[in-house]
Amino acid sequence: MKLAEIGEFGLIKVIKGMAKRGTAVVVGIGDDVAVLESCSGKLQLATTDILIQDVHFSLGFTDPYHLGRKALGVNLSDMASCGGIPRAFLVSLALPSEEELDFVRSLYQGMMELAAEFEVSLVGGDTSRGGCLIISVVLIGEAEQGQIIYRRGARSGDQIFVTGTLGDAALGLEMLKRGVKEGDLVQRHLSPIPRIKEGREIASRGLATSMIDISDGLLADLRHILEASGVGGEIWLSRLPLSEGYRKGIEEYSSDPYLLALTGGEDYELLFTSPPGRGAEIMELAEEIGTPITPIGEIAGAPGRIKVYGEDGEEYPLEGMGHNHFKV
Repeated sequence: MKLAEIGEFGLIKVIKGMAKRGTAVVVGIGDDVAVLESCSGKLQLATTDILIQDVHFSLGFTDPYHLGRKALGVNLSDMASCGGIPRAFLVSLALPSEEELDFVRSLYQGMMELAAEFEVSLVGGDTSRGGCLIISVVLIGEAEQGQIIYRRGARSGDQIFVTGTLGDAALGLEMLKRGVKEGDLVQRHLSPIPRIKEGREIASRGLATSMIDISDGLLADLRHILEASGVGGEIWLSRLPLSEGYRKGIEEYSSDPYLLALTGGEDYELLFTSPPGRGAEIMELAEEIGTPITPIGEIAGAPGRIKVYGEDGEEYPLEGMGHNHFKV
């Protein structure tokens, strides 16, 4: 069945039937506004991302299920980067009227399954006919006062840490472009894991002075922290956490083994700074939650400037700084 056959309100009815009502939802899909019950004393958080066909994704590389997971996942990653707790989300879609209903069902199935994993509820949105697929998600969350981490708090002498491994998603995309459809690296690109638990623990334990998620690439996102904080940073290549799959596969795609780890986007790992002397606590946290956390550098040097040092101690030349949405 095509969307033109069931119309906008028929589609909304289908979506409403797939959504599960969370405990904080007073009124969900079906009214002009969603109504959520707010926890007393907590600050409200909101973030949004838009995914546009052939700009942010290609349907030649992904299926609707994984696209749905990713559309929600990138917003959950933003919430994780400040230590927030996600509560509810809204989805607005523009898509051709000739699109099949099963495509939209699969798209929402991906969202709903990820939403269930993180106990977040779909509470509304909008639909419209469009020339291509556009997905816009708004995520609403909350955090305790004094437990929100911003980009602007890094200080000279802080250590720089990152969760997980770097470059996997970018290498996975390169593999997709060459016809590889399966494997851990491909999945890292198609279905990133939001670090909600990690971000929450880092924030609640007061371990970070600043934090961001790596969406545009390590160097680009570190620069955001440095510019917001008015500091500089130094990174050591030998400390970058690289997965076994990345180490084995990178030679086929680049002569520089560190290029995608430094500049490749969409890993959605957490990059944060921490005061000196907190390293042991961070390592204890990593062991407790089962997520690697690696020290990769230090806040030092001229404001806004990044220096990267190779294994020989020489400064590594920086030719690119990661993704820029308006750079052609």
